[in-house]
Amino acid sequence: MKTNLITSAGIKVLEEEFDHLWRVERPKIVKGVTAAAEEGDRSENAEYIYGKKRLREIDSRLKHLGGRLKVLKVASLPANPKAISFGCWVSYEDMNGGEYCYQLVGPDEFNVKVGKISIDSPVGQALLGKRLDDEVLIRRPNGDLTVYITAISPYKPE
Repeated sequence: MKTNLITSAGIKVLEEEFDHLWRVERPKIVKGVTAAAEEGDRSENAEYIYGKKRLREIDSRLKHLGGRLKVLKVASLPANPKAISFGCWVSYEDMNGGEYCYQLVGPDEFNVKVGKISIDSPVGQALLGKRLDDEVLIRRPNGDLTVYITAISPYKPE
């Protein structure tokens, strides 16, 4: 079951993606498919075949985004969190001295490369509710990891 929470920045990104696909990408592909269809034999027309495939991908993504946008709730971020909750930036250190910093977000906006992890993930679930200086055991598919919470903030640390 996916969490239906999202940050205000996250909802904006999804709305912009939906709008771009609907107003820019889809009409462009439809125009290309129509032009390719007018050329005749569709069975060997690569532009037509690729265009129809791309159109199905766009329609699938639009359906997914439309459904999610209906149920998502923008969560207000905690002003001064004492415990880890949705939207918080969490810094922690592992047993090897590695330092990490992530924001806990909903499953629709997670992106580990930019420091956003889902609250539905094993790491997110393990961190929720923990406090500064807590030792946390994170059960992961590739092995357990013990970490120490070093900071909790509503803002990304610099």
